[in-house]
Amino acid sequence: MSQRKIWEKLLSAERPGAGKAPGSPERTAFQQDYDRIVFTSAFRRLKDKTQVFPLSKSDYVRTRLTHSLEASCVGRSLGAVVGREIIARHGLQHVESGDFGAIVAAACLAHDIGNPPFGHAGEDAIREWFRTSGLLEKHPFSPAQRADFEQYEGNAQGFRIVTRLQSPANPGLQLTSAVLATFTKYPRPSALDVALDGKSGKKFGFFQHDAASFRAVAASTGLVERLPGTAWRRHPLAFLVEVADDTCYLIVDLEDAAKLGFVPYRDAECLLADLAGDSVRGGRIERLRDPKERLEYLRAKAIGRLLDAAAAVFLENEEAILAGRFDDDLLEQSPVSIPLQAVLKLAKETIYTARPALEIETAGFEVLGALLERFTSAVEAGAGQGRMTTRERMLLKLLPAQFLGHGGVPDPDPYIRLLQIADFVAGMTDSYAVDLYRKLRGFDLPA
Repeated sequence: MSQRKIWEKLLSAERPGAGKAPGSPERTAFQQDYDRIVFTSAFRRLKDKTQVFPLSKSDYVRTRLTHSLEASCVGRSLGAVVGREIIARHGLQHVESGDFGAIVAAACLAHDIGNPPFGHAGEDAIREWFRTSGLLEKHPFSPAQRADFEQYEGNAQGFRIVTRLQSPANPGLQLTSAVLATFTKYPRPSALDVALDGKSGKKFGFFQHDAASFRAVAASTGLVERLPGTAWRRHPLAFLVEVADDTCYLIVDLEDAAKLGFVPYRDAECLLADLAGDSVRGGRIERLRDPKERLEYLRAKAIGRLLDAAAAVFLENEEAILAGRFDDDLLEQSPVSIPLQAVLKLAKETIYTARPALEIETAGFEVLGALLERFTSAVEAGAGQGRMTTRERMLLKLLPAQFLGHGGVPDPDPYIRLLQIADFVAGMTDSYAVDLYRKLRGFDLPA
């Protein structure tokens, strides 16, 4: 198949289960996807989900919501730059560079939508609880089903949200195949018979319950199979989503940390100046005196250089990417790799280990573990897995109907039952999780 034909399939506007999306020049199918994500409750809840500094009292610090919006802006620009060259190279018809940008922007907008409360610490808390609770041993789960819980992954939860949980009657948001494939940075299940190398093999992107949904996406976009019917190579534009995410969280986290006092302004300025390179020497930076303004200027220049570097690596390796032979981080293969590693080193040593972040993330283990314990015990008892106590009956009534089976009772399938509890807990905001925990423990009674 020619590269032009490959790209035409990768840019599929098919909505799985609903046929081709009826877009218009004024509002394409991919722009519709962006809008659908914006109007979801799951996206709105990102306003109160941890980015780096959980439950921050500062009105300046980014949340998952602002991070996702910033990443989508960066992704749109990067996608359009790459798209312009791809269209020129292969003579793509009826495609605009803006379509590439819109696909990447929509995928970036949703990339954190599956994150549980307390950020990556929340993912660790859910994994640890399932590994140590003893509950998984009580049911005849397959190795793949067990792995879904023991290796719980926010990326897979995100795919579940956009394809199933939001607007479940549809089901899901019915996004285009191109956006769904671009969203899925790790196109593989949790359990495999062989280890996969490369960036796309490090985590998993869908639960067993949603594997059929991803197979339909992979078929629609023509993703390269890695393991027949089980794992695939990334959609090429997923590499751009990764760049937009990494660029925003590394550079913006550094800016946030400086403004909160965890990193000296001078140190942050030096690191960003190294990333920005020659573009800032002798320019506007010489006229800026306010440290905040200097940092904002350098941040913008650094992002611009990173996008240029990533686009160059992508276009240089386009043939290998389309064939599934390239599976590396674009920025690691670029000239900005060394200054970017310096930022990452400082972030790991100073920003991500700041005392306020560690204190609340540690508390998150207690909060999420307690919520999982109480609600799983209630649904297990409600499904006939033990004598039901009065408290468990009350907890079952507190569980929204969407996280139960038909008729408002726990699903008879234990795998689905536990997935639904994970859906419930993972969907909470930081504040709601803490508030519900305090009420269930009797620390904070309703007025």
